[in-house]
Amino acid sequence: MSKAVCPGSYDPITNGHLDVIQRAAALFDEVVVAVVNASVRKSKALFDIEERIGFVNEAVEELGLDNVTVEKFDVLVVEFARNVGANAIVKGLRAISDYEYEAEMAQLNRNQAPDVESVYLMASPQYSFLSSSGIKDMATFGGDISRYVPPRVARRLQEELTRPRTTG
Repeated sequence: MSKAVCPGSYDPITNGHLDVIQRAAALFDEVVVAVVNASVRKSKALFDIEERIGFVNEAVEELGLDNVTVEKFDVLVVEFARNVGANAIVKGLRAISDYEYEAEMAQLNRNQAPDVESVYLMASPQYSFLSSSGIKDMATFGGDISRYVPPRVARRLQEELTRPRTTG
């Protein structure tokens, strides 16, 4: 049985993330979406771990992905992969800058766990520009983010980030 981990902060989850998760679910028998506990990262997450897990669970359920589960983690991703019995880590690539970072991570991960393979999926063209930080910036200035994130995420981002506009 093949099992993969799709790690990330998912702060918030975007339709680009969901595209990668859905494609991974078609390639592997089982996929674990691993949501990193932000308390271990340098940058503070906008949404707490439980809310991010809730966003991912709801989106995965709406897509009908029966072979996908969601868990939080706060250890090295290769350690988490081994803990859940995964033989692969799946991530999406949008641009050369993603490749440079991920190539370094893949080599570090291979040194730590040669039995866990890194698998990269190129972003679908309609999502090749999407990032959680870009979506948060758009929401801050009142931009329409509804086509880039699940509906509940769009509502919560608007609640959390939209600020009054000033003129001139």
